[in-house]
Formats: sequence, C-alpha cells, structure tokens
Amino acid sequence: MAELDRADEKGFQVGDRVRAIALPAYLKTAEPMPMLRPPDLIKVGEEGIVLDRRPGGYWGVRFGRGAFLLESQYLEKVSE
Repeated sequence: MAELDRADEKGFQVGDRVRAIALPAYLKTAEPMPMLRPPDLIKVGEEGIVLDRRPGGYWGVRFGRGAFLLESQYLEKVSE
C-alpha cells in the first residue's frame, strides 16, 4: 500500500501531459505482454500523455516513439 501512496503523490491522471525527468536502465513497452527496449527510444525532457495506471506502480505513457511503462519517479506533470 505504501508503494501505491508514493506513486499517487505526484497526482497523475489519465490524459495528463507528463515529461520524462530521468530514464530507467531499460524501457518496458505498454503492451499486453511487455517487452524490454533500450532507453534511448525516449529522451529526458520528452513529453507524453498518461494512458493508464498499471500494477506495481507503473504508468502507461504514450510518447512519440511508442507507449511505455514508467514508474512515477521518472515523470513529472507538465504545467499547463
């Protein structure tokens, strides 16, 4: 439960614009069977749209080169 609370404190909702503030060692695709991809498919500072919330503290985010699963520590909400 603590993990869920920690992820929610950033206040993301489906449809929010978010920015990558750091990159994990690899990216997971947001497919029914996620695959690992190299992290250079997105760049720090790139913006995307939150698609959904996934188990394990992950967010599905659509970027220009695909949809990926990222933890909230790698994202920040874009101010409108």
